[in-house]
Amino acid sequence: MRDPIRQFKAEFFRALGHPARLKILDALRDGEKSVTQLQAFVELEPAAVSQQLAVLRGKNIVETRKVGTTVLYQVRDPQLYELLEVARRIFNNHLIDTQAMLAELSAKAAPAPKSKRAATPRKR
Repeated sequence: MRDPIRQFKAEFFRALGHPARLKILDALRDGEKSVTQLQAFVELEPAAVSQQLAVLRGKNIVETRKVGTTVLYQVRDPQLYELLEVARRIFNNHLIDTQAMLAELSAKAAPAPKSKRAATPRKR
């Protein structure tokens, strides 16, 4: 199947499909950051951060700018955050649906409460 647009989308979403990369993108939400700042934010080894940044760079999700010896990273297209916000809302909707379903299942599985009449001893 030769479908370049779908292939591009699949690779783009695959690049977003790693928790460390999402955390890096969260760190860049406020603006550009150095590799050192990103390492402190994501709390990963330098090699792991570099690997994740390489994936994001490879898919043109982030871009770099060099200032002296410091490499600064920033998100290439700020609309990415709109996409991530929509994804968060979809996730929340799924959670709400799942919670409602669990509550319904829990209600069905709970034994019926005893009536007060049966629990109260009769007076003569």
